[in-house]
Amino acid sequence: MEIELKYRIPSAEIADDIWNDKLFCTFEEEASREELCFMARYYDTPDCDLARNDMAYRVRKEGCRWVATLKWRGQNEGALYTREEINVPVSDDAADPAVFRESEMGAMLMDIIGEKELISLLETRFMRRRFRIDTGDGIFEISIDQGRIITPYGDEPISEVEIELFSGERGELERIGRQMCEEYDLQREAGSKYSRGIAIIKQNR
Repeated sequence: MEIELKYRIPSAEIADDIWNDKLFCTFEEEASREELCFMARYYDTPDCDLARNDMAYRVRKEGCRWVATLKWRGQNEGALYTREEINVPVSDDAADPAVFRESEMGAMLMDIIGEKELISLLETRFMRRRFRIDTGDGIFEISIDQGRIITPYGDEPISEVEIELFSGERGELERIGRQMCEEYDLQREAGSKYSRGIAIIKQNR
């Protein structure tokens, strides 16, 4: 299960300040800091059957590698997002739901799609700067994303920070989130990149 907090960053300057925050640096895991270009395609049927079943199928290039991801049961309470997910390494960005066939949710995915074709509904393109911290009460990854959500009907910017729980208690995750919000006056990000892209599409169909 993926558990993370997501906040909107108001400016590029604040994004740089978070990246260079000395407090986080004191907890930083050695050699965990990196900058990667991400490009993702989100697939669904022309009738958006996956979205209607609270599922998202994504193929993303993370630096030099491709990863197919299936997400479902997405929930958010304020800035806190929880989702079930499966990740599978793949060779390119082609839609191939059969890569999930060994899982129960993969079988459900194939059943929902049936004989329908899969199309790329939207894309995301962004630079991710990330590092891991170990506070002693938990291990977390902090990611700063800046780029764009792209749809056939328009696009909008990505400027957000995610704090993902790798191990430890959710309370420690929330404490870090509160601390970051107070220091940088951040606001919760109301939707995932995918849901924001779907909202653009729905407004124009």
